[in-house]
Amino acid sequence: MKATLLAPLLAAASVSAFAPAPRSHAGLASSRQRQPQAPLSMLPTNTRDDERAYYPFPSAEPSLLRLDATPPKSNEEVSDGSADVRQLLGVKGAAATDDIWKIRLQLTKPVTWIPLVWGVMCGAAASGNYHWIWNPFDPNDRDVLLGLEDAAKGFVAMILAGPFLTGYTQTINDWYDREIDAINEPYRPIPSGAISEGQVIFQIWFLLLGGLGIAYGLDVWAGHEFPTVLALSIFGSWVSYIYSAPPLKLKQNGWAGNYALGCSYISLPWWCGQAVFGSLDRPVYFILPILYSIAGLGIAIVNDFKSVEGDRALGLNSLPVAFGIDGAKWICAGSVTLTQLGVAAYLQAIGESTYAAILLGLLLPQIYFQATLLIPDPVANDVKYQAQSQPFFVFGILATALCLGHHDFAA
Repeated sequence: MKATLLAPLLAAASVSAFAPAPRSHAGLASSRQRQPQAPLSMLPTNTRDDERAYYPFPSAEPSLLRLDATPPKSNEEVSDGSADVRQLLGVKGAAATDDIWKIRLQLTKPVTWIPLVWGVMCGAAASGNYHWIWNPFDPNDRDVLLGLEDAAKGFVAMILAGPFLTGYTQTINDWYDREIDAINEPYRPIPSGAISEGQVIFQIWFLLLGGLGIAYGLDVWAGHEFPTVLALSIFGSWVSYIYSAPPLKLKQNGWAGNYALGCSYISLPWWCGQAVFGSLDRPVYFILPILYSIAGLGIAIVNDFKSVEGDRALGLNSLPVAFGIDGAKWICAGSVTLTQLGVAAYLQAIGESTYAAILLGLLLPQIYFQATLLIPDPVANDVKYQAQSQPFFVFGILATALCLGHHDFAA
């Protein structure tokens, strides 16, 4: 029974590929003045010595907001038999548990690993140097040992991008959101006390340092003179930190926060996968993933429509707050459509008309769903639009990567 329920859950997971951690605003009131605020009683407190030990993840943080809320409902466990799977994936409706390892896994939100794993796969395809174990389409690509080695490299790169660095990103995001979660989602692992502050900090450092160690190991395995994968991992980890942590906290700014999401979910894993199997020695290898990250910015806007009132109350300058829902929906549609048109035009310009046609064919359904779902009512149709449009988008990324991998730039 649970096996049959897992497929729709994973499908739903892929729909939310670019979704940031949810923001919950029920019962919140903003305050323009900084007000001293005692630590929440449900959170353990630490001495200053403890705070220094947790650096740069302090155990207490002054709040710019006055949080007034009525007690929210507890997490409602679903009754369709999927509660245990939901707990492991880190999605709503999960079963309660006191198993510390399940709680640790829940903090890493495995549901969000999927787009990073896809990005690594796209980067490997773009390298043109990934070998199958036995390629049924190419008799020259049937070196089993070489294929097994590349499969192992790809698997390790996916572990790096998914469980380690995405897990680090999600854990640190929950850490810095713990005050608001304590008001609105007190059943979450950190505010509920299901996992201690020290255990959370240990997990952050373990995933970060473990990920950087794996990245360096991949550089050695690939024979890099310069540790490209390590450098990308350090940069990505820094972006993750400033996305969630003050004083920059990019998630509070619509442009910076959404582009950081797009870059983290598309460009960085693409570059990682390509660096493991090839090289980033042409400007196009940077330009096209960056263009797709701009499209990712547009996709991230979709997740802000439902939070616009709460974002406005909290002083968060999301794009629907800054431009209004009507303005933001056109920014969303424009960024998604125009960037893909630009990529298709480039593929046509280098003589890859078949791939350009494939990309345009995948873009047409996205435009249709924009016209029928996103533009008429982005608030009511946000989930439906993502579910129906996003699969065409991600396969367009893969088609572009395959094109680059097969194109002869020396010709």
